[in-house]
Amino acid sequence: MPFFNSPRGPAAHRVSGLIALLGGLIFAPAKAIDLGRLGPVYAIAEPNLLAEMHTRLQQLQASGALARHTRAATARITAQLAAPRAVAGITHTRVPRSFEFDPTIEVPYPVTDAAGRVLVAPGTRLNPLTQVTLPQPLLFLDARDEAQIAAGARWLRDRQGRLQVILTGGSYLALMRRWQKPVFFDQAGRLTHRLGIRHVPALVTQAGLKLHIDELR
Repeated sequence: MPFFNSPRGPAAHRVSGLIALLGGLIFAPAKAIDLGRLGPVYAIAEPNLLAEMHTRLQQLQASGALARHTRAATARITAQLAAPRAVAGITHTRVPRSFEFDPTIEVPYPVTDAAGRVLVAPGTRLNPLTQVTLPQPLLFLDARDEAQIAAGARWLRDRQGRLQVILTGGSYLALMRRWQKPVFFDQAGRLTHRLGIRHVPALVTQAGLKLHIDELR
C-alpha cells in the first residue's frame, strides 16, 4: 500500500522515484565499502595512566618533593590534633552563674528489638540519670588562659584529682603532659552547647536527676 496517493504526470513520477531511492538507501542491507586511504594514518599513542602515575611518583621521590609534602602534612595534622580549634562563643567567666540542666529526652520514634517488638514507644520521656550516674564532676577550661589552668590545678588538689577536665581551647596534649592526667577536648563544642555553658571555667556536678552547672570566676 502506498504511503500517499499522488497525481499522475511527470512530476509525480520524479517524486515517486526520489522516494524509492531514499527507501532503498534506508532499508537496504548494509554493505562494507573500501574507500581507500584518505590521509596519513597514525598509531594511537595514548599513555598508560598507571604508568604515568608511577613515573610521576618516582620523579617526586627523586626530587625530594614527596618527602617534603609528607612532612608538611604530618606537621599540619599533628598541630591540629595537639591544639584543636577553640570552641566558638565560649568566653572567660566575668559574672558567676549557676543553673541546672535536665537531660530528659523525648523519644521521637519507636525503639524495637530484633523481633520488631516495641520496647520504647514514641513520645516516651527518658532521663539517662535514672540508669547511670556522672562518674565524676566535669571541669571545662580554656587552656590558653594561664589563670584558668592555675585555678583548675587548685580545684584538682581540693578534690584529690576527682575531676574530668575538658578543654574548650588550647592544647589538651600539653596540659595532659603537664598534669600527668587524662584531659579531653570539647570537639566542635558539642558538650558545652548541649549543656548551655557559655563561659568557662565551668563545673558540672550531678544533683539528683539533673546536672548542676556553675560558671566560675
